[in-house]
Amino acid sequence: MTTAIIGIGNIGGAVARHLVAGGESVVLAATDQSHVEALAGELGPLARAASVEDAIADGDAVVFAVWLDTMRELIPQHARLLEGKVVVDPSNPIGFDESGQPFRTLPEGQSAGSVVAALLPAGAHYVKAFGTLGADALAAGAHREPRRAVLFYATDDDTAAATIERLVRAAGFDPLKAGGVADAGRIEVPGGDLYQQGLNGQLADLDQARAMLGEVPA
Repeated sequence: MTTAIIGIGNIGGAVARHLVAGGESVVLAATDQSHVEALAGELGPLARAASVEDAIADGDAVVFAVWLDTMRELIPQHARLLEGKVVVDPSNPIGFDESGQPFRTLPEGQSAGSVVAALLPAGAHYVKAFGTLGADALAAGAHREPRRAVLFYATDDDTAAATIERLVRAAGFDPLKAGGVADAGRIEVPGGDLYQQGLNGQLADLDQARAMLGEVPA
């Protein structure tokens, strides 16, 4: 299995490093091709650089680690190539004003997940994941001991669920489904009660995360 990662900033770069460390193959693409090639070289034989189009074509799963507005451009451009792919969406409806203050980019009650899912072709398998922790926590929280930290995900698609559970485990976290696309807002920022900031900054383990969802720990 190969995972395409479109965008290799703080989130995409961390996901790429974690997946390669977990033995997964990745193909990387971004606007700055020299940056992509440098990261691929750093990560070794399981990683390679490509154009956005080639990365999407070659990936079994595609992680769009870019801003929501950029996804609104890229997904329609490459819709044909996304047929049958698992599409992983880490986006959050957040922007920053000229003074650096964050603001919500969508109306209250509308999630980035609902926006992205609606852009995809009918044959794509959508999952919201890898955006539920801040970039620093995502980078530093893998393989935590004695109990792994949880990454929540949201999907209505069994294929997407199976794929993201594999990828989250390979990345050094425990996966836990928070619901379907209608629940994506719970794992987004601002406002999501299951986003890291909604947990007072703590990284939950599996029992803690299940308790947050009202589940009985296994």
